[in-house]
Amino acid sequence: MTEPLLLPEVRRAFDAFPVPMRKRLLQVRDLIFATASAHDGVGRLSETLKWGEPAYLTEETGSGSTIRLGRLKDSDHAAILFNCKTTLVDTFRERFPEQFEYRQTRALLLPVAGKLPTRELSVCLSLALTYHLDRRSKRAR
Repeated sequence: MTEPLLLPEVRRAFDAFPVPMRKRLLQVRDLIFATASAHDGVGRLSETLKWGEPAYLTEETGSGSTIRLGRLKDSDHAAILFNCKTTLVDTFRERFPEQFEYRQTRALLLPVAGKLPTRELSVCLSLALTYHLDRRSKRAR
C-alpha cells in the first residue's frame, strides 16, 4: 500500500514548516503509512489535522494511538507527538535510549538533517499504531 495523496489542508500544514523540517516530516509520513500497511490489524489510516498539524489515526480498527507530526516551540528538531497519557514515549526511551531525543511523555524528536533511523523509528511507529491491540491482549491474559 502506498501513502495517499495529501489532502489540501494537510498539504498546507506541511508547507507551513521550514523546508528541511518539512522534508523530514514527509519522510516520517511515508514511514507511518509503510509501517501501518505491514500490520494486518491496523487497517487503513485516517490522515487529518489535530491542533493544525498532520495527524494519523487508526479510526478503522481502533488499534493504535494518534501520531501527530510537528515541532516544539523550543526546538529546531522535527517532532513526532503522541498522547501523553500513554506509555509510548517511556517505552521508546527504554528501547532506544541513545537513538532519539525525547520530551517528557509526549514527543520523540528527530534532527532535520542526516539519515533517518528507519529501523528504530518503524519500531516506535509500530508500537503506536498497535498500542490498543497490545493493551487489549495484555488485559485478556
